Amino acid sequence: MELLVASRSTHKISEIRRILEAVPNIRVLDLEEVCIPYDPSEEELEPFDTFEENAISKASYFRRVTGLPTVADDSGLEVDLLDGAPGVRSKRFAPEYGREGIELDQANNAHLLALLGDTPLEERTGRYVCVAALERGKPETTGEQPTVVRGVAPGLILDASRGSGGFGYDPLFLDKEWGRTFAEMSPSEKNARSHRGHAFRALVECLMAAESS
Repeated sequence: MELLVASRSTHKISEIRRILEAVPNIRVLDLEEVCIPYDPSEEELEPFDTFEENAISKASYFRRVTGLPTVADDSGLEVDLLDGAPGVRSKRFAPEYGREGIELDQANNAHLLALLGDTPLEERTGRYVCVAALERGKPETTGEQPTVVRGVAPGLILDASRGSGGFGYDPLFLDKEWGRTFAEMSPSEKNARSHRGHAFRALVECLMAAESS
């Protein structure tokens, strides 16, 4: 089975590949491998207010474009003191525009820290959320519902970055049980604890159940 991961993020693709290695007889493809050039209209694929709707939107779009079984995820950080923000706007949280890559991550982290100010650590609760949507079958198939799974990782938001691994808000996101940020973990450790790890392991179970049925 060939499975397309509908993401332009090399970080996400690497994490997803490692998690899906557990599924036998599956070949994970990315958008470059199937020769789908970037289209600015892709920026309009996540207009919704829920992770589920955004993930389904991306998976459906790229399944129609390629005809391949496609998985897409939408993920983000929810902070309780900010009423769940940045949430689905996690990637473009900072007010500065025109930034990408590490500069964008740094701007988002700085904006988050400014909003939380000197709030005590025990009150800086939140969670990472990842929703993965799998669209299977032929694009012309109608009435087929996507497989949708959700993974959640609770934690605390530090007042300063720790660690050099990961991406996004990982240097600020403290796994309370392990006492380390996601940026202080190895890739395999992060996958064991992360929202994306939880979501895609649930997706693996769905795939393996479908293959055995």
